[in-house]
Amino acid sequence: RVIAAVEDPNPLVSGKGLDMLRANGVDVRCGLLEQEAADVNVGFFSRMTRGRPWVRVKIAASLDGKTALDNGVSQWITSEDARRDGHAWRARACAVLTGIGTVQADNPQMNVRFVDTPRQPLRVLVDSRLEADPDARFFEGEGRVLVACAAENAERAQRLADKGVEVIRLPNERGKVDLPLLMKRLAERAINEVHVEAGFKLNGSLVGAGVVDELLVYLAPMLIGEAQGMVHLPALSDLAKAQRLVFREVTQVGEDVRILARLQ
Repeated sequence: RVIAAVEDPNPLVSGKGLDMLRANGVDVRCGLLEQEAADVNVGFFSRMTRGRPWVRVKIAASLDGKTALDNGVSQWITSEDARRDGHAWRARACAVLTGIGTVQADNPQMNVRFVDTPRQPLRVLVDSRLEADPDARFFEGEGRVLVACAAENAERAQRLADKGVEVIRLPNERGKVDLPLLMKRLAERAINEVHVEAGFKLNGSLVGAGVVDELLVYLAPMLIGEAQGMVHLPALSDLAKAQRLVFREVTQVGEDVRILARLQ
């Protein structure tokens, strides 16, 4: 007897192995803990069934939901334990994505440093006008780097290409990067999970584009007051139109609280 949790969602092989076993007289049962098994490899299932990666947005915020001061200062709201835990989530992803605003404000590396990893995820930068400085730390170190832009600027694109950076142009009708198309292109590169660490504006654009599946939020025990929020979304006049989420996990990490919530 063979008991399988779930069939492979890859249409090229889905169910063929189990059918072969059945044809040879093996008692095959499928479906035990199916959802739990799919969650173990949620990115692969997303890519196979929806044609796009599973997108997780990581946010570090104060208890009143602020991610940075109005002057842009954000280091460090959460503890070192939370930052180390965040790097473990980076390490499990196929790609780490951020925006030009974060690169210009913080000059981050966006690689995995605080935990051991056999490989560095692809680093993806959303930079509509190709404003990135080729000497930014984002473009240094091991691993591949991809810049998604909307503007045509051969000179700037070549400067990045000289650094070994791949540039793809994916404009939408507003002159911004077409985020759903970007996710489709990442899926075509066998990217299963995308880990986003960006500012509140890009977070809002991703949610608004309907490509975010999950929020990974670290809340620090502090109050900041008037400052930048987590996600920039249009104002509502009716709470019934609010984006609903489901808490999947609430865990204390060091002195901070980690919340894993899925968008409905």
